[in-house]
Amino acid sequence: MGLNIDKIREDFPILGRKIHGKRLIYFDNAATSLKPIQVINSIISYYKEHCAKVHRGIHTLSQEASDMYERAREEVAKMINAKTNEIIFTLNATDSINLVAQSWALDNLKEGDIIVTTVMEHHSNMLPWRIVANRVKVEVKYIDITDEGILKCEELEKLVDENVKLIAITHVSNVLGTINDIKRVIKVAHNVGSLVLVDGAQSVPHMPLDVKELDIDFLAFSGHKMLGPTGIGVLYAKEEILEEMKPSRVGGGTIKEVTLSDVKYEEVPLKFEAGTPNIAGAIGLAEAVRYLRRIGMENVFKHELDLVSYTFKLIDEELKDSIEVYGPKNPNKRCGIVTFNIKDLNPDVVAALLDARGIAVRSGKHCAHPLYQRLRINGAVRASYYIYNTRDEVEYFIEVLKEIVKSKF
Repeated sequence: MGLNIDKIREDFPILGRKIHGKRLIYFDNAATSLKPIQVINSIISYYKEHCAKVHRGIHTLSQEASDMYERAREEVAKMINAKTNEIIFTLNATDSINLVAQSWALDNLKEGDIIVTTVMEHHSNMLPWRIVANRVKVEVKYIDITDEGILKCEELEKLVDENVKLIAITHVSNVLGTINDIKRVIKVAHNVGSLVLVDGAQSVPHMPLDVKELDIDFLAFSGHKMLGPTGIGVLYAKEEILEEMKPSRVGGGTIKEVTLSDVKYEEVPLKFEAGTPNIAGAIGLAEAVRYLRRIGMENVFKHELDLVSYTFKLIDEELKDSIEVYGPKNPNKRCGIVTFNIKDLNPDVVAALLDARGIAVRSGKHCAHPLYQRLRINGAVRASYYIYNTRDEVEYFIEVLKEIVKSKF
């Protein structure tokens, strides 16, 4: 069953806006998604009717807020098939990855150990491991990609041995849209006793993901990319790993008892959630998860695949000689991301011209400078799709690109 796009679009008030007199076409979903009215109302309801601090409070409002907050954890856990206590609320995917670097890597890695990652990583899944490497003298090694943007898994398999203690890899490239074969990566890692951290910022919002079936050790993702509010993210980690980890940030909410000489921390996940959490953010994220689960993640994925395939078809028919698209040529190997350049035209100029026609895209290096160095380009334009985007919008997008190409010459 396909998506009822017209019905879905009714839930997103911002789609009624006009930009420069044109109807808004929002193709910047890899950066952040739009928010449905259900999510907006859930946040308003918390502040209007249940506003209180979670946990430990005896009064009714605190009990209500605590119940809503913990139900949010349950909703997120169900979405990825995790245990509830394996879900830690963070600020975003970046914060989740840094938590693993600070609370697991610094305590478990030693000189001579190796962390493996890839050249296609977002800076958020690259720079934390360099900090770890500088502090405990481990080595970071990078797996290359093909010119088409596909990970060289054979290179990974040759490199990984018993000295590798962590593989940190994106599930979906935020530039290329490439869907990495993380099941294969995890098998290679576990064969030598290495753990795997998956950056799911571009996959969890767009496709079904089962952490148990894939045997993922750590998974990081953000709420704002999946219809939820900003300032809320998730770290999933296996229960047994979390039990052994020490919190890197401590304070209120993380402890059972403190004396002047000792401290007893809370059980997981609370020992990792220091201070007052983003209660409204968690409640909003839960509503976003419910929204996506009602639609069905398989339907979300199929819809994006249809839009990417249609975009490729129109580019091939009408713009083949003027536009260079990056990433796998087979749309079945990528998510709803189309990154491209119009030949001999600055990507920022293209993005500005698209904005003048009401189309929101992202230009630049997309927090992935080493990947752009590998691609040997200085930036690109990225269009990224989601559940409320349509074929009609893609057609208009292509028509505007044709006008830009024509005016360039």
